[in-house]
Amino acid sequence: MSKITVEKPSKEKLAEMKTGTWGDWGCCVSEFDWHYDDRETCYILEGRVEVEAEGEIVSFGPGDLVVFPKGLSCRWKVTEPVRKKFRFG
Repeated sequence: MSKITVEKPSKEKLAEMKTGTWGDWGCCVSEFDWHYDDRETCYILEGRVEVEAEGEIVSFGPGDLVVFPKGLSCRWKVTEPVRKKFRFG
């Protein structure tokens, strides 16, 4: 299992995590390979993504909090233009 986790966090949890201070990233519809040198936590603001890793496909979209483990290699398939807040570590 790839150990990618997806959850729908409460507004309180987002405030506690200070997601408003995280970096911003966006991408148009595309596909690309990615490797995580560090753990990434991201909060999806808009768009739809499917990530394939270790034979597993994980889908997420607006309102999802996603955690990618350090060392993960995967393929991103952005099916709707995506915007997210993110932090490493």
